[in-house]
Amino acid sequence: MTAKKAEDILKTAILLELRGKAFYTTTARQTESEAVREIFTIMAEEEDAHIEYLSRQFAEYERNGKFARNDIADSVDDTEAAMILSEQVKNEISAAGFEAAAISAAIDFENRAIEVYQQRADEATDPNEKEMYQSLADWERTHHRLLYKLNEDLKEQVWNDNSFWPF
Repeated sequence: MTAKKAEDILKTAILLELRGKAFYTTTARQTESEAVREIFTIMAEEEDAHIEYLSRQFAEYERNGKFARNDIADSVDDTEAAMILSEQVKNEISAAGFEAAAISAAIDFENRAIEVYQQRADEATDPNEKEMYQSLADWERTHHRLLYKLNEDLKEQVWNDNSFWPF
């Protein structure tokens, strides 16, 4: 792979993380739900960790033309803690309101990040690059699982509240 392509992919990854952080931070600030605020604050902090890590990798690649060994911490699977919060989320927000829309939009952010990282992990020949992108894809999958579960719970809540069940 050319140095330009590697740098472009790293820049794209950093931009994805910056956009995610901005979105999560804004949502955390604007929500009236304490549980949603907590979830989106955690996610913004994790995006910060990704930005820092990718920025170090970018600097290393610019200096040496190589990716550094993967020193990103294994993704913390905070799904269980977040699922406890999800019960609070369901009680605090409307399934058709701002917070629910933010959760749905966040799913799209995570899907895009997973797609970019997994594709690069699959294509990479440098073992350090492959491991880095695979770790990031896996980490984003934990975010996706949380958001997807929240979204499904909220959707079911709307269906129950509006008697949308066919039986």
